[in-house]
Amino acid sequence: MDISIITTYRCNSRCSMCNIWKNPTHPDYEVDLETLEKLPAGFDYLNITGGEPTLRKDLLSICHTLAPKTKTLEISTNGLNGDVLESVVRKYPNIKIRISVEGLDGKNDVIRGERNGFEKKLETMKRLIAAGGKDLGFATTFQDENSDQIVVLYQLAESLHVELATSALHNGFQFHKNDNQIYDRVRVAKQVEFLVTEMLSSWKVKTWFRAYLNLGLIAKILGQQRLHPCKQGTDSVFVDPWGDVYACNVRNDLHMGNLRTQSWQEIYQGDVAQAVRSKVTECPQNCWMVSSAKTAIRNKHFARLPKTSVLRWVLINKLKLLVGRSIAFERYVDYAHVPDSSGATRRVSYLERPEKKVLQPEESRRYTQLDSYFNR
Repeated sequence: MDISIITTYRCNSRCSMCNIWKNPTHPDYEVDLETLEKLPAGFDYLNITGGEPTLRKDLLSICHTLAPKTKTLEISTNGLNGDVLESVVRKYPNIKIRISVEGLDGKNDVIRGERNGFEKKLETMKRLIAAGGKDLGFATTFQDENSDQIVVLYQLAESLHVELATSALHNGFQFHKNDNQIYDRVRVAKQVEFLVTEMLSSWKVKTWFRAYLNLGLIAKILGQQRLHPCKQGTDSVFVDPWGDVYACNVRNDLHMGNLRTQSWQEIYQGDVAQAVRSKVTECPQNCWMVSSAKTAIRNKHFARLPKTSVLRWVLINKLKLLVGRSIAFERYVDYAHVPDSSGATRRVSYLERPEKKVLQPEESRRYTQLDSYFNR
């Protein structure tokens, strides 16, 4: 299974689609090494995330603690602290690093509220390449504001010989947001079609399956059902900065236990976890995030292989492109029935806008949008 460790809610970005940075955790109460040691070995994939994990002064120690517990260790980062990331990569060259970028130059800076953010991210990526990083890439979130640069970001990644991870705008209690919504669903989805075609035209087999994951994002953007049932709470979980374990980072009611006060076995195999998994099977949310999507397309007998239906889609559409035909996207997603989102709340840039932060100590930890999972 996979697991994501949210090491902190402190963040030095000020993103328009995420309010984590407005609600930072107090460093004295964030999950410690002793708690992380309680996790068992054998995870397929472990993501160190946030907030911004490079703000943890003990990030190298966290990597040292968690690296033996997983086949693949990742840090999801905004890439602004290049010195920290370079020190990690020099110690752990095989670590997976994904730097969030929402567009080229000023486009990224406006969306993420970062002064010279794109320039810093690009510099960090080049430093990590020079430092010998083996598994590097960018990560982007599809939304109205950057949909015209989706393919450009992929081409940038290709030019640097790194990868591009993708997600679509969504809500979650972790983000303190329940009003994220794409304004023009069809327009954004059509832009993702170009990326799917571009990825499937590649000669990298791994990229073909990323194309399929992006097909799922088209369905998500259009407000339609997932391509495959969710397995959160079974194949993947989240641990927040206070050690609370959740099936996912969208629904706050899917709480499974606390790693500080319980053993992993008590949490994962207990009655509460079983009840949470029952809720997951009935969840109406149409999430399609990396954590839940890549586990959902795995072959149940051979986890390193995809489901037969996924493999079939990849091979059929790869062959179509080879003979000069196009992908019939309308066979897989429904453009005729798309929910209206024209009245969605407009996102604002915090690049030049001051905003108060509320430090959250242990005794008053809270999530401000407890019903966020009801918003599709």
